[in-house]
Amino acid sequence: MTDYDALIVGGGQSGLAAAHHLRARGMNPAILEAWDEPAGSWPHYYDSLTLFSPAKYSSLPGLPFPGNPGRYPRRDEVVDYLRHYAKTVDADIHTGTRVLAVDHDGRTFTAHTDTGATFTAPRMIAATGGFGSPHHPDLPGLGTYTGTVQHVSDYRRPDDYAGQSVIVVGAGNSAVQIAAELADVAEEVVLASRSPVKFVPQRPWGRDMHFWFTVTGLGIAPIGSLLKSPPTVPVFDTGRYKAALAAGAPHVRAMFTALDIDQSVWPDGTRTRVDTVLLATGYTPHLPYLAGMGALTDTGHPRHRAGLSTTHPGLGYLGLEWQRSLSSASLRGVGRDARHLVGRLGRVRSS
Repeated sequence: MTDYDALIVGGGQSGLAAAHHLRARGMNPAILEAWDEPAGSWPHYYDSLTLFSPAKYSSLPGLPFPGNPGRYPRRDEVVDYLRHYAKTVDADIHTGTRVLAVDHDGRTFTAHTDTGATFTAPRMIAATGGFGSPHHPDLPGLGTYTGTVQHVSDYRRPDDYAGQSVIVVGAGNSAVQIAAELADVAEEVVLASRSPVKFVPQRPWGRDMHFWFTVTGLGIAPIGSLLKSPPTVPVFDTGRYKAALAAGAPHVRAMFTALDIDQSVWPDGTRTRVDTVLLATGYTPHLPYLAGMGALTDTGHPRHRAGLSTTHPGLGYLGLEWQRSLSSASLRGVGRDARHLVGRLGRVRSS
């Protein structure tokens, strides 16, 4: 058993930002990371993933993103940045250590891991994001469908779908980006959603939108706890994706009404063959290790306010969508949330 001032479950962008602020307050944290390196889910995202925020606005606390500040970093650049950032954080990082369950006796958290080791601390930050819990909606006719159903968490590159008829379900940034690149190699690609795709300009008035978010405070305003339900985030676009959809690459249709063997049934009654249904339907917080504590709702979501648990003193969350602001689950925003959360958790007495 190893004792620390704080345990951080998850060694991605949220966990690393938390460790930085804990160390700044003189605390001794441990990061417990299930993967074999502290880079979170980034190495497992699709190959072409590109940030929607420039490098200038995509840094964790204490280490600017390298290179041209106006460029939009790709996945592998983010992975390299996180690897480097982890080396600058003065904390014990236990990789290959998956937390299976957590106990709390009222003062101390005990994390039980798949290695057999246990770790204890008076504070715990759950920073495991949602990649481990992709949302799979209940599609009508799924039981009879003979094709492939995948979530975008399994998607890597378009060449794997060459010659196929693919339906991408969703209307967000990932759905549009993936559908557009699939249209170059697949026989047919349809972007299907229950609501229309909404675009916002990437660079209004010649400046990236994150510049305007910063100067207006819109992107950092702590309004997340005031929202009854998170709003739909529009697709950020330079005009490329809007033009692709207008050109039918991919085609855009209202959500199909059913799947039937190897076909999709559309609202107008027409049918088309479909080889793969690719779900760009988001994620839910991945917190199975807290399931036995009473810290979660019946749907597995954390009970919290602005990241601070409302059920267990000393427990906090980072990286949740709209935790405090529009940017809470992003590189550009998680540092602010981490500073706020650590400041609140710092008031917890050590046992």
